[in-house]
Amino acid sequence: MPLAAALVAIKALVVVAWAPWDLTDTRVRIPLGLDAYMPIPEDNPLSPQRADLGRRLFFDPILSRNRQAACATCHDPNRAFTDGRRVAVGVFGRQGDRNAPTLVNRGYGQAFFWDGRARSLEEQVLQPIQNPAELDLDLAEAVARLTQDRGYRRRFDETFGRNPNARDLARALAGYVRTILSGDSPVDRALNGARDALSSDARLGLQIFRGKGNCSVCHSAPAFTDDKFHNTGVAWRDGLLLDQGRFAVTAVDADRGAFKTPTLREIARTAPYMHDGSLSTLDEVIDYYDRGGNPNPHLDPELRPLHLAPQEKSALRAFLKALSGKVRVADIT
Repeated sequence: MPLAAALVAIKALVVVAWAPWDLTDTRVRIPLGLDAYMPIPEDNPLSPQRADLGRRLFFDPILSRNRQAACATCHDPNRAFTDGRRVAVGVFGRQGDRNAPTLVNRGYGQAFFWDGRARSLEEQVLQPIQNPAELDLDLAEAVARLTQDRGYRRRFDETFGRNPNARDLARALAGYVRTILSGDSPVDRALNGARDALSSDARLGLQIFRGKGNCSVCHSAPAFTDDKFHNTGVAWRDGLLLDQGRFAVTAVDADRGAFKTPTLREIARTAPYMHDGSLSTLDEVIDYYDRGGNPNPHLDPELRPLHLAPQEKSALRAFLKALSGKVRVADIT
């Protein structure tokens, strides 16, 4: 497929977000390539005060039992808000079961956590605080600590007009996460008319991504994820299911071993890959999908052996790397 046709086709996959909130109304500078509409709850509008309070809480170990870990421990801005580990490590060196996903562009998300057990960012942000393998702090204790802190008491009063509480804690953290954006990648620039933004390898990779590779079925623009759940076989080893995935939430048999599609934005900076961090490099990921995943009774029907040539694999890797752009926390005025 010619490059121009491929760019037009992939750009057509960009859709308006689910519950519109026009970020231009709050004067947020959206990176090139992202939608100007984000689904934001009416009871938690974006504001500089909420986002700044959430940022302080995100980096503060006050929300962990031993006061030595924070949200940023697993979501490091220098690593595109991941941690570079196979699985997350929380307080007292406790290991979790799953890889810490990037937080970029999660404000556009429809489902949260690898298994989708949270329906909103406000619901999601409180769970790591309480998880024994993460920050391991009861919400009542978290609120008590914030209430005892004169600075946080003042900030909650200025932001919400009351003392700290769990609901406003969630609102502040979710507000900050919504400002974590990634865009303006070479792919975005190419989609917006910069014909020299992609190398020849990356241009070939784009064609494979949309065609022979069938990648865009699940990794659709602009977020390069469909935010849905797919069984790619990663949780299956030698016929055994190691992680129930989405099934633990829905109890639907077809969801055994299914996990939420991760975003491909910043993918070159967020290794290791998959829900369990079992694949260390992009080459391993490409090889995994090239052979059609691990067979199991619920394998997604879109998966099949691709039989990519070495040059095609190299080109696909170049395209994936070109999805890394500028990660920044948006200013709200």
